Amino acid sequence: MQQLSDQIQQLASQYASDTIDTRHLLHQNPELSFQEFKTADFVFQKLQEYGLEPQRMTETGVVALIKGKNPEKATTALRADLDALPILEKNDVAYKSQNEGVMHACGHDVHSSSLLTTARILHQLRDQFEGTVKLIFQPGEEKFPGGASLMIKEGVLQNPAPQSIFGQHVFPMLEAGKVGFRSGMYMASADEIYVTVKGKGGHGGLPEQLVDPVIITAHLLVALQQIVSRRANPKIPSVLSFGRVIADGATNVIPGEVKLEGTFRTMDEVWRADAKQKMKKLAEGLCESMGGSCEFTIMDGYPFLKNDVAVAERARKAAEAYLGADNVVELDMWMASEDFAYYSQHAPACFYRLGTRNEQQGITSSVHTPTFNIDESALEIGSGLMAWLAVNELQVLINNN
Repeated sequence: MQQLSDQIQQLASQYASDTIDTRHLLHQNPELSFQEFKTADFVFQKLQEYGLEPQRMTETGVVALIKGKNPEKATTALRADLDALPILEKNDVAYKSQNEGVMHACGHDVHSSSLLTTARILHQLRDQFEGTVKLIFQPGEEKFPGGASLMIKEGVLQNPAPQSIFGQHVFPMLEAGKVGFRSGMYMASADEIYVTVKGKGGHGGLPEQLVDPVIITAHLLVALQQIVSRRANPKIPSVLSFGRVIADGATNVIPGEVKLEGTFRTMDEVWRADAKQKMKKLAEGLCESMGGSCEFTIMDGYPFLKNDVAVAERARKAAEAYLGADNVVELDMWMASEDFAYYSQHAPACFYRLGTRNEQQGITSSVHTPTFNIDESALEIGSGLMAWLAVNELQVLINNN
């Protein structure tokens, strides 16, 4: 296997400039969730160039198989996401987004360009490993119901069914050259909350004649936090955040209603369901007690993401062999969410992090910001490591059968 690892590293280095060019092209032409038509076409054509026979799944999803020797012996899957975010890019780079107001601010251009090079490497080396690698280029990670759930419904985890699946994601808190793994519980579920608080609007100088939904909302925001701070088991991580509050009145106008939008995240399904019921009951009761009413809607989102212990530990050891133990770190639990979690409900999964930070170059911005960027040396690591994890995993699966 050492010889194969060396070959993978050599090819990842050889194709590094092409990987960077691919990333630049994708970064310049971002598309929003479920609108990745040109992106999917580009991925499809690239895979064909590399000698593969890709297939479309959903309107903007692409799947391909790399068959090694004895392809029926074992199957593992590698996943990348295609979509961008509705963010106006502020980076001053030659490959800046040409689609104003849309940006690859979460690194999906990195994920896709890396996996394309991984495909190129694995196809070139297909006579040197056994089993099948399924490549999944998935739309709509950033938008409910999540492209992963749609791809699964379309049968992406069938014919052949992977015995494990890997996902790689940029991590701007970790310096380029390093990767991070965590076994077991890793990322939170994510539900969206939409609330309309209703009262009776009117002149701001005559509040005694009105039912002020702004005041009701202020009380409600504080009261809802008690669900997390006073009702949750402290051993269960929970987050309740409201990022949008719309009270469309004026200095002297109290509006008739206020709209709230937020998110609830946790890592326990029983508490997740219980908390949402408690929030709805509290909101309706509080608003009524203050003379108003509310519409409290919760959209069920992505489940929590739990890495399979055995698969994650195998991947960690493989990464240490490929990069050196000093370049592989332990990750903390994270309250962000990922629709890769859907895959983890159907197959043993490992979702890991690719370091992209470079403080000397000023590359420190977080994902989902208009100045997010990466140290592009991470692309060579990302493409090579995914190829190595795949062939190592296939070898383990075959040996365990």
